[in-house]
Amino acid sequence: MKNILKHTNRYLALPLLAGVMLTSCTDLEVEPTDSRLADGFSGLSSEASTSQVTAMYNDLYGYFGTQANLYALNEVTTDALLVPTRGADWGDNGIWRQLHQHSWTPEHQYILGVWNEWNGLQLRASEILDTRSESSSEANGHASFIRGLATFIILDNFGQVPFRDTEAADPLADPGVLTGEDAVSQIISDLDTAIANLPTSAAGDDNVRATKAAARYLKAKVLLNRHIYNGSGSADSADMNEVISLVDAIENDGYELAADYFDIFVPGSDTETIWYAQASAGARIFHTLHYRSTELGGGGWNGFSTLAEFYDLFEGDADSNRGLNDGTLQDGQEERRGFVPPNGVPFDGSFGTDENSDGIVDGSNVGFGFLIGQQYGPNGAPLEDRNGNPLNFTREFLSSVDGQPSLVDNNEVTGIRVIKYNPRDGAFNNHIIFFRYSDAYLMKAEAMLRSGGDPTAMINELRTIRGAAPLGTVSEQDLLDERARELYTEGWRRNDLIRFGQYTKDWDFKEDDAIGNADRQLFPIPANQLILNPNLVQNPGY
Repeated sequence: MKNILKHTNRYLALPLLAGVMLTSCTDLEVEPTDSRLADGFSGLSSEASTSQVTAMYNDLYGYFGTQANLYALNEVTTDALLVPTRGADWGDNGIWRQLHQHSWTPEHQYILGVWNEWNGLQLRASEILDTRSESSSEANGHASFIRGLATFIILDNFGQVPFRDTEAADPLADPGVLTGEDAVSQIISDLDTAIANLPTSAAGDDNVRATKAAARYLKAKVLLNRHIYNGSGSADSADMNEVISLVDAIENDGYELAADYFDIFVPGSDTETIWYAQASAGARIFHTLHYRSTELGGGGWNGFSTLAEFYDLFEGDADSNRGLNDGTLQDGQEERRGFVPPNGVPFDGSFGTDENSDGIVDGSNVGFGFLIGQQYGPNGAPLEDRNGNPLNFTREFLSSVDGQPSLVDNNEVTGIRVIKYNPRDGAFNNHIIFFRYSDAYLMKAEAMLRSGGDPTAMINELRTIRGAAPLGTVSEQDLLDERARELYTEGWRRNDLIRFGQYTKDWDFKEDDAIGNADRQLFPIPANQLILNPNLVQNPGY
């Protein structure tokens, strides 16, 4: 935030992608993924293995880039995001409301999507790792990383992982199922292979594929959650010490906390990006903005918002989040909460900027972080919604029918909007961060706390850089809140809430029978998968 104008002159925006989902609030149906080996599989050639690695990366970029599926399960099911129905918009047969309310069923479209996508990815990685395949050591490193990641995602969301031994098992037999410590051991084994075979990267490299740092990051994430997955109930000190060592190894590659928070989310070199998905940031931008927030891409989709209680975790005025485009913050807010600017940035021909018809940098009237209150156009004129009312985003979600709190019948301005990737930086740049150093840094601090250490100095170092007041001491709640402030909408909120025992707590619009219901910490196995593989057992409560 200290030099927000850097956002308008660092990189050339990519052309808008035709066919991006601007006419629909949801993705197309996910194609079911076959979990069986191809008939006659006897290994892949070296060329085929290399090609399959590329294809897997391209697919997982797509899985991560959409606002549905994995992103929806990990953010919309939490206190950080919700998608209210506004008239006929975002109704979608209730699939968005069900996630936030914790009322999903085994037939939920996005639950099935995550199951199909990541299980299919795991099997394709196993084909590369099959000893009959002529895969290079680097291809094996990437396949091991991707299989470890896919197995982790299925374990984290479903608690049981179909896993096929491509060499020893009957190719027509149903896959076996890994749970608990067996699944964790498989993931760690894969990640150790990845660390041994992947290339080293330094901070600032173009980390569009996994490196040793990415594999170490993911291993630290698995170890931090191990006591959740194996049911032991408390973190093991040896695991926490290894988390610290893994993060130290990442630091030794030159990764460090970045001084300008929102610059991290601009394509290009920085000190934090361990691994990013080469996927369009368009969904992250437009799913939250109003139809008239910007002229780019035909306007926003007017959906995703946050709860006021989540916004209130940040320092600053509860009802206003103003700032100037030179980075001056006007409402006492910390840098990570962002700001709503009063206008756009005049176009001066700087490299990487696009000019609108009024001589203003396209998209530069859109703010960063949390958008609340009156929004303004490129020339400073107050924007209006489609009914001619002030485009003034509110803290509350109120039904336009009876004025009561509701997830249905909302108008166009209810809810604080959340945006990290900004249209001024190129509305569809292929750059969404998957792993970054601040998360690793906070994992290290948490490992210290869980093994009896005091991470207060570490947390205060981060808070000072982010323009927040230091804390006297750091408790588990402080650490969870700090992760919320630093990592909002980056796909980790559900995982964090479960690890800190708060995923089943009460928040606005959650159904009463879901409050305190531990069964909701895992999603149901999709109904059709129970029929296809009798080795699977439906999770409790479904």
